[in-house]
Amino acid sequence: MILHYAVRMSAIFLITAAPFFAMSQNVTTPQASPAAEVSQTIGIAKVTVQYSRPAVKGRVVWGNLVPFGWTKQGFGNNKDAPWRAGANENSTLNLSHDATIEGKPVKAGTYGLFFVVNENNTGEIVLSKDYRSWGSFFYEADQDVLRAPIKLADIQHTELLTYDFINVKKDEAVMVLNWEKKQLPVKISFDMDAIVLKNAAEELKGPLGFTWQGFLSAAQYTLQNKTALEQGLAWANTAVAQNNSFATLSVKSGILKEMGKAEEADKIMTEAMGIATEAELNIYGYQLLNGGMQDKAIEVLTLNTKRFPKSANTWDSLGEAFFMKGDKKNAIINFKKSISLNPPENVKLNSEKFLKQMNAL
Repeated sequence: MILHYAVRMSAIFLITAAPFFAMSQNVTTPQASPAAEVSQTIGIAKVTVQYSRPAVKGRVVWGNLVPFGWTKQGFGNNKDAPWRAGANENSTLNLSHDATIEGKPVKAGTYGLFFVVNENNTGEIVLSKDYRSWGSFFYEADQDVLRAPIKLADIQHTELLTYDFINVKKDEAVMVLNWEKKQLPVKISFDMDAIVLKNAAEELKGPLGFTWQGFLSAAQYTLQNKTALEQGLAWANTAVAQNNSFATLSVKSGILKEMGKAEEADKIMTEAMGIATEAELNIYGYQLLNGGMQDKAIEVLTLNTKRFPKSANTWDSLGEAFFMKGDKKNAIINFKKSISLNPPENVKLNSEKFLKQMNAL
């Protein structure tokens, strides 16, 4: 009985342990083509590529390791397929928001990323809804969401296949695959204004919606980018209602001006300057100077000297405004006034610098 029991338990152990041994045949070791991930924020959108990085290792890559054109894989469904754009599993491209890739619309999501490389330095980018397969062996054309032509560029040798992003701007960037001596560039762009405005509307339903700063920042975006001004004005009005200040009123004035309502904008700006701090008037004056509005800047900075006559910085700033206009006489008067008020070292040095340039010190 004891022997029979032992034999029976051994058989059970072998049966139950078999799956464990089958699953544990190899320990984890480094891959020949290591996995990698690269992300790029474009505006407030994000593009992420996950891929594996084969090395050249002295091999002929283009036309050999990576065959030219569409190629049968000899395994899987054995259909004409593009190149897997890396090694091992599908390379994948994830878009946080709807995008335009090489001029064609693509919805937000994750896609299998493939390329076709031709002998004449042309090619295609291919995006597939199937992003979980291994390589190109099970590629199906009916899963494609994008095929777009690209033109390859010649580059210095890159040993490990590398994805990167170049020419990054507010609403676009160029994703590049660099390997051996070829670069495969793909332009990706977003309707960033629409994305930001939609996101702002959602954020203002949360904690930001209980602050005037949240509404002001949303209104500032519309003003700076000259977009959705009606919505921006509504946000500015909410900010003003919660905090009637130079910051909120000046943004409202700017939006009204962009909308062609100059008289109303000037009235609001006059109200804003009436309650502005010294620093706010000074910043506004320099904004006008930088915008080429020298006379208006002098008007604002003169007001600042009258409101804050004991501040050396107000006279120094007014001196700069006259200097930029070419009025050396009034520039000298104001710089000397600044120095007479025992200014902070940085203000003193600035006034002295301009006076030396005009041979007045």
